[in-house]
Amino acid sequence: MFKEWRHRRAVQRVKPGDGRPLKRFRWWQMPTRALFHLRLMNDDGRPTVYTVDVKHQNASDGYVKAHLYLDGRHHAESRVPAVFPVQGGTVEVRTSGFGLKRCHYVTAEGAEHQLIPDPASAEGRRARLDRSHPALSRCIGFLSVIVLVIGLVLLILQLAEQVTRAPEGVAQYVGTFTSPIDLSAWGNTVVGLATVAASTERALRLRYSRLLDGAAG
Repeated sequence: MFKEWRHRRAVQRVKPGDGRPLKRFRWWQMPTRALFHLRLMNDDGRPTVYTVDVKHQNASDGYVKAHLYLDGRHHAESRVPAVFPVQGGTVEVRTSGFGLKRCHYVTAEGAEHQLIPDPASAEGRRARLDRSHPALSRCIGFLSVIVLVIGLVLLILQLAEQVTRAPEGVAQYVGTFTSPIDLSAWGNTVVGLATVAASTERALRLRYSRLLDGAAG
């Protein structure tokens, strides 16, 4: 019931577009913009193209907006998480601190299909790497998971040490805990940058784990 209420609320946030044309993706926008496409067929057999445009720099205002274009014209916009009604279903858009974690077409029957990233975007280039070098792509994905697991373990160890060293807390019941790994400030910085890079790589593939990527954020 909560999921349905949240879905209805997201639909109510959608505002009509102004009809402006879709701007072409530029290479320097890769860190700040995501562009995904969905091609559907009308009842009369004509193709229709929906495009989702998300500019991540809007997060500095406290929110991110997703824009929906229909055949190259601005059709609707909404704060994320966004749910856009389209032909035969909805397009759902969700973001994380590292990029997109969901950009899917959900049919009225409940089937889900991820939208196709624009070839010029960072997500599109990552998808091209996956197609042209699948083994390398799997290695990169596996390495990202390993980095996040290591970062999560180090975070848990450090938190456990801080909690048990508090003057009044769990130490009187379980004793103090000293982490077997003592990183310097420089080491913590390196680990932090590595986990951010790993979660960013996963976001390019619309992969997200609340445990792994959430801890990195």
